[in-house]
Amino acid sequence: MKKWNLLPASTAKPQPTCVPEPLRADYAEACAIRDLSPKASATIIRRCLQGMIRDFCGIKKGRLIDEIEELRKRVDAGNAPRGVQHDSVDAIDHVRGIGNIGAHMEKDINTIIDVDPHEAQRLIELTEMLFEEWYEARHRREQRLKKIGAIAAEKALAKKPPAKDGPQTL
Repeated sequence: MKKWNLLPASTAKPQPTCVPEPLRADYAEACAIRDLSPKASATIIRRCLQGMIRDFCGIKKGRLIDEIEELRKRVDAGNAPRGVQHDSVDAIDHVRGIGNIGAHMEKDINTIIDVDPHEAQRLIELTEMLFEEWYEARHRREQRLKKIGAIAAEKALAKKPPAKDGPQTL
């Protein structure tokens, strides 16, 4: 017996525009197919996390495993972007392995490793957490600093003496 929910069609939470559109689209798709195909959902989340490493962290290599290792090196050296932590990198690496279930066939095609909807949901939640810790936190920080800059500029203008009106003669 199949079970389906009439509403809502997806568990995707609206994501702010500070998260790039391709990442938001992958996230929404992974949420939409979580119950229909958890393995495909995990694979799309894997792709989304790779996109985050490329966009947010500026690491672009041929394989996700190489990008994760480079990110790990940067975290260890203290050169990772603000908000990127060791445990986040470990979690992304775990998702890589889980997402590989859907992305790559096992050597023995009779070996079937399943991903259930609850497991796919945990991967979706990791993505939501990283959107918040990486993109939203950076955006909030930038906005707060911009407001401080605007206040400083306003105060600097207030300190200037008023301009004298009319032409000056000697």
